[in-house]
Amino acid sequence: MFRACVYVPGLAALVLALPACGDDGPAAETSAATESSAPTSDSGATDDAETGETGESSCPADSPRALGECVERERYLADLEFIAQPREPGSPHWQAVQDLCAQRFAEYGFEVDLHTYATGVNVVGRKLGSSQPNEQIVVAAHYDHLVGCEGADDNASGTAGVLEAARVLSQAEFPRTLIVACWDEEEDGLLGAEAYVDAATSNGGQILFNWNFEMIGYRDDAPDSQTVPDGFELLFPDQVQELEANQYRGDFVAVVVDEAGVPEVEPFMTYAAGFGLSAVLLPVPADLKNSPLLADLRRSDHAAFWEVDIPAVMLTDTSNFRYANYHCQTGEDAVELLDHDFATSVLATTVAATAESLGMTP
Repeated sequence: MFRACVYVPGLAALVLALPACGDDGPAAETSAATESSAPTSDSGATDDAETGETGESSCPADSPRALGECVERERYLADLEFIAQPREPGSPHWQAVQDLCAQRFAEYGFEVDLHTYATGVNVVGRKLGSSQPNEQIVVAAHYDHLVGCEGADDNASGTAGVLEAARVLSQAEFPRTLIVACWDEEEDGLLGAEAYVDAATSNGGQILFNWNFEMIGYRDDAPDSQTVPDGFELLFPDQVQELEANQYRGDFVAVVVDEAGVPEVEPFMTYAAGFGLSAVLLPVPADLKNSPLLADLRRSDHAAFWEVDIPAVMLTDTSNFRYANYHCQTGEDAVELLDHDFATSVLATTVAATAESLGMTP
């Protein structure tokens, strides 16, 4: 297996043969969601019924931009703090986070499925579209991590992001069906996402696009805080010029998308400016998206969709090309090291763009 958690753009000479992220966890046992798994009401991240605050009454859902503005930093942060503990597959906290995903999706009105496959459990929520229910948009992130590492950025940030996106998007009606998911076993080679895609396509599901959160919490605006591998300029010359002009500051989200998915992320790039988010678009040519020569661009769950020609995007802070504590390599991957305003901007932008993917008129 390889470590499938990092955005590492590059060419054939840059392909890394990495060992497994950790030992395979035991086969998962399906567990019902429990209230004890969730953050307490003191965290500000409980369901609306418990707090007495109804998102429906406080959040306008009449435009993509309005939905993006409904993303709440403190809800995201409370979930991030809860999730960011060691949670290797089969561990007690892995189960607690799995339960949290199931509980939240149910609270927000989604049909919930604990998708159990050979070695793990995905948590999947479904909100049917009003007029084009067979057309599906997937918003997802992986919830597993490595033994002994808190994994705040990788990928508690993405998992908490999915929960907040699900909360906001659940408050609107869309022509298309919304799928939200917490994938298992990404660290062991995208196993959860691949199992889901295989099952969904076998059942005739028409997935139009996948929004994938892969480490969205770390920002550094110091000059030369962002690195790129040798050869990056051969595939993305314009983007390298953009980075050079910005003195290689790690202050942006990378938007890694296959060629067919570029039209889907164009609204993201437009909304980003309005939400104060710097974003760098990295379109991957169709003839290279599944090539082992560009394996580094495929090392997150979006690649499971690319493998069957479903357009998908990875939204990422670029992992260890900016963040030294990736996989706890030089220190703990901890909540206090992350930039929560940056992550909130990523989420707000994604929610607005996803609303357009789901058929809402701007």
